[in-house]
Formats: sequence, C-alpha cells, structure tokens
Amino acid sequence: MIASGANPKELGLPNEKALMGRGVHYCAACDGMFYRGKTVVVAGGGNSAISDALLLSRLCKKVILVHRRDKLKASKVYIEPVMNNENIEVKLDSLITEIKADGKVTSIVIENRADGSKEEIECDGVFISIGRSPSSELFKDQIATDENGYIIADESTKTDLPGVFAIGDIRTKTLRQVVTAISDGATASVYAEEYLAEISKQS
Repeated sequence: MIASGANPKELGLPNEKALMGRGVHYCAACDGMFYRGKTVVVAGGGNSAISDALLLSRLCKKVILVHRRDKLKASKVYIEPVMNNENIEVKLDSLITEIKADGKVTSIVIENRADGSKEEIECDGVFISIGRSPSSELFKDQIATDENGYIIADESTKTDLPGVFAIGDIRTKTLRQVVTAISDGATASVYAEEYLAEISKQS
C-alpha cells in the first residue's frame, strides 16, 4: 500500500518555513479555528483557495484573498459567493513578497504585478493554498500517474499494478482530507486481503 501523501506548495519566501504554526498555515480546515474574530490572508485563486476563504469567512473578522493573476481561476460556483461575501476582500494581480513577524505573523507585503506598487496589510495569519505536490517521485516510471504526478487509482484504491494499492493524498481523488485517507485504508485492506487470498489459491 502506497501512502506517501502530498505536500503543500510553498510561496518560497525566506521566513515562510520558520513561521509555520506561528501564523503561516496550509490547511484552513485544520487551523482556521485559531483565528476566530481575527484577520487572515489566503494566498491562491483556485477552488481550494476559494473554499478556504469561504470557510474562514465564517470564523474570521476579515479574509483577504490574494491571487497573482488578474482573475480567479476557480469554478464560477465558487467565485460568486466570494464576490458577494462582505468580509472577504479580493486582491488580484498581486504577489505576496514578504511576511512580516514579531514572533508570529503581523502583516504581509503585496506587490501589484501591473504597476509594481506595494502595500502592507496587517493580518494575524496567512493560509497558503496554491496547490499540492504528490510524493510520488520514488514510483516514477513504475506505476501509472496522472499529469500532476498523482497515482491513478479509483475508489477501489487499485493501481495498474496487481497487488499495489494507493491510499490517501497520493492517489487521484476529488477530496483530500484525513477522513478520506482513513476510508482509503479500510477499502485497500479489503481488496488486499482478496488479492492475497487469490494468490494463495494459485500457489
């Protein structure tokens, strides 16, 4: 069973890793509760970032969504609720160039890509939601993966190699959360048992 997971993509800022858990986060569902009534920034413009912004808007005083392109790339069904949400502010065509901190995050600096202007925004936390990278390098050219590197396996968790199963964030799926990974593990154990029983019969 392959359960190597996927790692969140980082912005690549100098102090980003040092501030993990001290204002920098990669999972709004996991850590959003710590920012109830506070101001947070969400970096990203895809479905995950929009979903995070909407989730945080129900907890936080204000959510500032920063996206590097001039329009959000999320599905329309996600975009409309964001644009109509009074406590979500959208900053398009902007890059986060600096995260400032005094022991914990205090503000960010964003740069407008169109005119080069910079703006410092006070905030209590930054949630980075710009995608994930699957930890599948070890299995490259040995097992089928999709264009993003995730191991191709359906709800049975079976891969293209008999007796090999992919579970959790490493496999192709629409929702990557702890609960779906646990479900994958339970499913894979059933099919693995069936596979071993069949192999045993053949021998």
